[in-house]
Amino acid sequence: MSKPKSLRLNRRNFAALIAGSAAAAPALLAQQNPAVPFTGTQVAAPPPPRQQRPEPVPPFQAPIEFKRRELTPKVMPFPMQQVRLLPSVFTEATEWNRAYMSRLPMDRLLYNFRENAGLSMGSAEPFGGWEAKADGKRGTELRGHFTGHFLSASAQLAANGDKEAKAKGDELVAEMAKCQEKLGGGYLSAFPMELFDRLDQLSGVRRDPNVPRDSNAPTLPWAPFYTIHKIFAGMLDMYQLAGNKQALKVAEGIGAWADDWSKSKTEEHMQQILRVEFGGMAESLYNLSALSIDDRWAQAGDRFTKKEFMNPLASRRDELRGLHVNTHIPQVIGAARRYEISGDTRFHDVADYFYYEVTTARAYVTGGTSNGEGWQSPPRQLADELKRSVATAECCCAYNMMKLTRHLYSWTADPRFFDYYERVMFNHRIGTIQPQTGHTQYYLSLTPGAYKTFGTEDQSFWCCTGSGVEEYSKLNDSIYWKDDSGVYVNLFIPSELNWKEKGFSLKQETKFPQEAGTTLTVTAERPAQVALRLRIPEWVASAPVIKINGRALEATAAGGSYFSIARQWKTGDKIEMSLPMKLRVEAMPDDLTLQAFLYGPTVLAGDLGSEGLTDALITGPNAPRMHAMPQLTIPEFTQMGEDPAMWIKPADSPLGFRTNGQKTDVSFAPINSIFGKRYSVYWKVNGCRCG
Repeated sequence: MSKPKSLRLNRRNFAALIAGSAAAAPALLAQQNPAVPFTGTQVAAPPPPRQQRPEPVPPFQAPIEFKRRELTPKVMPFPMQQVRLLPSVFTEATEWNRAYMSRLPMDRLLYNFRENAGLSMGSAEPFGGWEAKADGKRGTELRGHFTGHFLSASAQLAANGDKEAKAKGDELVAEMAKCQEKLGGGYLSAFPMELFDRLDQLSGVRRDPNVPRDSNAPTLPWAPFYTIHKIFAGMLDMYQLAGNKQALKVAEGIGAWADDWSKSKTEEHMQQILRVEFGGMAESLYNLSALSIDDRWAQAGDRFTKKEFMNPLASRRDELRGLHVNTHIPQVIGAARRYEISGDTRFHDVADYFYYEVTTARAYVTGGTSNGEGWQSPPRQLADELKRSVATAECCCAYNMMKLTRHLYSWTADPRFFDYYERVMFNHRIGTIQPQTGHTQYYLSLTPGAYKTFGTEDQSFWCCTGSGVEEYSKLNDSIYWKDDSGVYVNLFIPSELNWKEKGFSLKQETKFPQEAGTTLTVTAERPAQVALRLRIPEWVASAPVIKINGRALEATAAGGSYFSIARQWKTGDKIEMSLPMKLRVEAMPDDLTLQAFLYGPTVLAGDLGSEGLTDALITGPNAPRMHAMPQLTIPEFTQMGEDPAMWIKPADSPLGFRTNGQKTDVSFAPINSIFGKRYSVYWKVNGCRCG
């Protein structure tokens, strides 16, 4: 905002001020207040007080009113049944996850639901960890959440043609429907309504910190709506992706219960509840409203709008410090869904700004966010954040940020969204499933000297165990997108696309990122006019070379854009695209000497060996236990040139590198390939000419 004309300094009166002349200062005051005459001895009167500007009205101050106006997305992902993964690390992760899911018995997945409904559990044994049988311990108050995730994962496998997963998901729906019926036809949970009674009664009441949690005094429950949301979402996925109509009926019962429960509260009371209980109920209620074209469910979803969280975001203010990350990202996904079915730009602004702020100011080099499950530092203070806990980058947060990215991308088709998506997929997600066992991580620690830790077969069931089975059931869901005229190739993953409606297929063959390029081969039932848009990543080292049937095109495109080829395609047409890569550095915004290294999209981790690591440190129901890890001196580097390629050289393996000429030289490999070893991603680099 410019200053009023009378207060602007020109070169002459600024010089008078710094000269310190006794006559110059009053003269300047007289210029600033021309209504006050200057006599040579008089001191100018102070300027009149500035008018106070009214405080801006918070965007969500008034009661929220839902009006349906469904927006048409600019692009849509192809249905998963039209995309098949070809052999790669992605198919391996899918199979490890599928095998893990198949080993989990139906009666154990149902145990707590049946017990809560008063039905027979037979000879089944309950799971442990967060799914443990009710025993008075706070940790069991999330029981049932994993079964909801399991339903979503089963639906996704079913959408990919897995008949065994569909049968198991269908049986799970049928048995949970019996529990819902026994509980009255609406409420469906693995814990009693008593948790919601406590939430209702104690919200807004400050708990006495001197009262121990295991005392008889009532305490706030541990996220019951978070858990209900997972079950709700699982039922909706079983309907939408697996075609199970009974699941929609169960979901409608859950929605009716949530509607009745929430509308019995005043808005003030509901806002107090939302300060305690987060969850993603709004997202599922909006999804149900979109499926049924019934405004009732959207109106119920609006009651779950946490205004003190949404207002700053809609006003483009970062007030995220101190918040629990993984229970707030689903609220933003809900806001994105609300915008899509109403066109209400307040919800658009919440999702848009939140995404921008998290990905540019609160994300580590892997794209992951959070520390100790929260945002503990101000924005762009990631070096400080890294020091606060070894529990960085919770895997659920990465999963949910990828979900949010899909929404925002569908509105604009901006390829830069997939630069972020690709970074998280290749560096945070594909490397956090344990080979063979299919067990997954809670955190991808970026603390120097960290190592990867994994859950157990049946005694963990963290939130990230649940989002893990979902993630690895849908690794084909974002490779290809479409609009009316063509295909968007967004990820470079070996796969086949079958666009049945147009009689057009693509086969993508690549070893990316081990090789710097990809090849696409066309099959067409008849010559097909299709626009093919190839994503050119922001990280490319130079303009890609694109060939059609071996002939290089004269045109190319810059990083962060699409290269579009509109032509009539025939069977056998081949498109080759190079993806030039180079070593590059990303430094912490608040400490430019703390640096990470990448090659193309790949985050490189330094191999620090496995000395001192044991199975007990790597695997366990409460991992990570990295506070117990043996002490390790982390090497520091000396910068030996502006270009890291001057002192970090290629090694023998693909994407392998090694420092050269350092006091202690270190070998690097992609972070997604390191298991059973300690590693570092961020390094102290001395003598750097930074900034």
